[in-house]
Amino acid sequence: MKEREAVRALNALAQDSRLAAYRLLVQAGDAGLAVGEIGDRLKVPAPTLTAHLNVLRHAGLVRDQREGRVIRCRADYAQMNALLAFLTENCCAGDARTCAPVAACAPSVRKKPTRSTQR
Repeated sequence: MKEREAVRALNALAQDSRLAAYRLLVQAGDAGLAVGEIGDRLKVPAPTLTAHLNVLRHAGLVRDQREGRVIRCRADYAQMNALLAFLTENCCAGDARTCAPVAACAPSVRKKPTRSTQR
C-alpha cells in the first residue's frame, strides 16, 4: 500500500459513524450487510449513511453489490490487511520482543466456561 492510499483509508475511518459502519461490516464477514440494515443498526439517516459509505468505498475499504433492490456492502479484507501491514511495516525498530506479529484478522473467540472454571 502506498502512503497516499493509507492516508485516504485512515481519513475515511476517522469519523465515528464511518468507523462504526466499517466495524459492523468487518464483523459481518463475507455475507456483508444490506445498506438498510447498517442504517437500522447505527440509527443513521439514509442520506447520511450513503455519504459515509461513499467515503469508505472511495478509500477502498468497502465494496458493494446490487442484489435486486438491495445493495449489500462488504468490508474489503485485502485492503484492511494492506493498511495494517503498512502501519506495522518496520515495527518496533525490528525488535521482535517488543512488537508481536500482527494477526490482521484474528477474531476473538469467547470460550464457554467449563465445569472446572465455574467453581
